[in-house]
Amino acid sequence: MNRIDNDLLSVQEARILVENAREAQKILATFSQEKLDKIVRHMTEEVHQHGRELAVMSHKETGFGIWQDKLVKNAFASEFLYKKIRDMKVVGIISEDKENKTMDIGVPVGVIVALPPSTNPASTTIYKTLIAIKSGNAIVFAPHPKAKKTIGKVLDILIGAAEKSGLPCGAIGYLRTLAVGGTVELMNHKDTSLILVTGVPKMVRAAYTSGKPTIYGGPGNGPAFIERSADIKKAVADIIVSRTFDNGIVSASEQAVVAEDCIADEVRQEFRKNGAYFMTGQESEQLGKLFFRPDNSINPESVGKSAIELARKTGIGVPEGTKVLISEQKYVSSANPYSREKLCPVLAFYVEKDWLYACEKCIELLVNEGRGHTLVIHSNNENVIREFALKKPVSRVLVNTPATLGGVGATTNLFPALTLGCGAAGGGATSDNVSPMNLINIRKVGYGVRQLEDITTGVQVGQVAETSGNDCPVNQRSIDSRQDLNELLEKLLKQLTAGQKI
Repeated sequence: MNRIDNDLLSVQEARILVENAREAQKILATFSQEKLDKIVRHMTEEVHQHGRELAVMSHKETGFGIWQDKLVKNAFASEFLYKKIRDMKVVGIISEDKENKTMDIGVPVGVIVALPPSTNPASTTIYKTLIAIKSGNAIVFAPHPKAKKTIGKVLDILIGAAEKSGLPCGAIGYLRTLAVGGTVELMNHKDTSLILVTGVPKMVRAAYTSGKPTIYGGPGNGPAFIERSADIKKAVADIIVSRTFDNGIVSASEQAVVAEDCIADEVRQEFRKNGAYFMTGQESEQLGKLFFRPDNSINPESVGKSAIELARKTGIGVPEGTKVLISEQKYVSSANPYSREKLCPVLAFYVEKDWLYACEKCIELLVNEGRGHTLVIHSNNENVIREFALKKPVSRVLVNTPATLGGVGATTNLFPALTLGCGAAGGGATSDNVSPMNLINIRKVGYGVRQLEDITTGVQVGQVAETSGNDCPVNQRSIDSRQDLNELLEKLLKQLTAGQKI
């Protein structure tokens, strides 16, 4: 089969998938929250049993990361997430204010098109499916080509469990004939209501040009600032744990460390104790060539590889047990590979005079890449923490916690999510850790509680100049009744129709 045939088949399949999802969603929209919750519970229970199998499968198919850490993410995206959403009211009457006589009604957006990444294919697919069905939406996936077997396996498990529990056929679907044309057709289809993209940068422009609302979890480039009042041992241990989790492929993971000058030597010493290797300038240059391809895209040869593997690939001699590679840097630029997101256990290391200079360095890094994503600060000075929280162009400020785990809501009380919105700063529709509440429209209901006279009677609306002939003011008066207001509106309309100035 030639490429043109494959594209045509993919486009046709995409159309059928969205049309089936549209019909299924019409039925799904009639389900009560209780019925949706039953389906979500059965999906969670079934997919959780396959967590280890899917983690191993993901690692074998993509070659990225550590399967044991992927198992943790699979549990997080199923059991941990389910406990968080179990009692959430998302569809139907979700809140009511009897005193003020208002109600909020959750209405599913409709058909969601989802693009999961190759870095976290199983866990992200589980998470997106659960929050979509929880909120009464149908969802169609365009699997990442590098992880199509894993994503297909996950969805087969979820579909089987869901349809046994009463989910309409077609409410969860995925492209089996993969081609860019098919993915674009999914996004452009007239019945697609929302696009949910995580970590597929090549398709983001196509998503936005579709004209559909798009929630995008963009690239991270989060700096971790260690301030002089921090518990340095804990801060360094947190960063090492975070940066080595699944070999650094979670977007919330730290990309750079910024330390105050007065504690920099202590921070370096602590990193070395914890398995970090500080590279020479020449070694940094050698490794820096591995991160990106000539077209500026991420080089898969570096993604999810351990520090030892990266060193071996570039001929750098490091001690056994090395966990993280660190490059000392001074400047930030788009041409500097250490100023960008690296999906592997490598850190840039900056030293600044004080927290004010550190603040500026963090902003430079985020503006260079990762605007709207995540920042970490290790500090016991609440004033400095608040200054960072107020001034950084990010959607998440994490305090005294590993960024990988804190950003997704594992070690913090942020919503447990594997799509982290970057907000307007990052070109996205939301800055939230994406939850079922981001996948509904909220219909507002308001009962009448007052009459127009209650607003206008006795209230000075303003001095209005009445006109006669050629806009000559003849008298002024205030408006305090419905009759006065109606008379004024009629007069203004007549003047507009006649082309007079008001």
